[in-house]
Amino acid sequence: MLLLRDLLLPVRTLLKLLAQLDMLDDDRTPNIVSWFRERTADPPEPMLGELTTWFELKLSGSTTAPRVKARPHRWIQRMVTNALPALRTWADQGKDSLRSVTRTDVLAVLPDSGTPRVDMLQLRHILRPLKNRRIIFTDPTARIFCGMPTPTIPLSVKVDALREVLHNQEAPRAALAALVIFHALASGQLRSLKTTDLRDGRLFLHNRTVLLAEPVRTRVAAYLDYRNHRWPRTANPHLFVSQTTGCGVEPVSNVWINDVLGMSARRLREDRLLHEAEATGGDPRRICDLFGLPVGAALRYTGTIDQPGLIEHSLRNAGPTRRPEPE
Repeated sequence: MLLLRDLLLPVRTLLKLLAQLDMLDDDRTPNIVSWFRERTADPPEPMLGELTTWFELKLSGSTTAPRVKARPHRWIQRMVTNALPALRTWADQGKDSLRSVTRTDVLAVLPDSGTPRVDMLQLRHILRPLKNRRIIFTDPTARIFCGMPTPTIPLSVKVDALREVLHNQEAPRAALAALVIFHALASGQLRSLKTTDLRDGRLFLHNRTVLLAEPVRTRVAAYLDYRNHRWPRTANPHLFVSQTTGCGVEPVSNVWINDVLGMSARRLREDRLLHEAEATGGDPRRICDLFGLPVGAALRYTGTIDQPGLIEHSLRNAGPTRRPEPE
């Protein structure tokens, strides 16, 4: 298997096939297990045992009451990363078990507000399952107000960067960029697009129909030619496929989309929405109708209009023209 991976061949599909045929003896240690052991080498033994119990529950799930749903590896990594500062603080204070952590201890390590407070209170996703399993006696995070994440201001992308990704010779990159730059598709929408969603120069999403701009049609057509040549017999119904998913039916990942674009798809999408807010003078209804955003999300972009710092940033990035013109 490792040799196939070194040759950049799709290993996951072969592993899935062998597992279905009951021919797979997978003795590899998952990367998430090695990561967890490395990151949790410091806590005292009782606290580490409790944390390991939670980790195993969330990694594999449990069908015995109270049932626990298995979580993705990235979710587990995020919970552990957010909780580690508090766990280390409590360990330094002499607490060797999560059973001895009180509400006062939680409040002492919590930031006052904003995103740091929200991230730290992810502790409740660790303490609550342990309490339900009666490994700890109480959940010290219960009834503690979480607050809201710190709001961020969307910023524009430099026009040179937009031109570079839009006029790129690689068909997947140009098609992805065109769909985001012109129509502000989110990464999840790009992943779930099917080839049957493209008809008559239109893109049929679940909540709206998008009349594709001519530059987008050209780049999507070029990508379809590339796709048909690269994977002529693929059974994958999704519009965008990769070397891994071309042999299956699952969608590409968010990581693949960002890697192909060379930047975050979210940045390109925010730039498009910000430009629309500027062009319409801050009309949230226009953004909601064009891009299918709820009012609250649209107000995030219209609220940036007439802010001196944002205008200065946009002018500095835009240069002589705001949007890239297709060649």
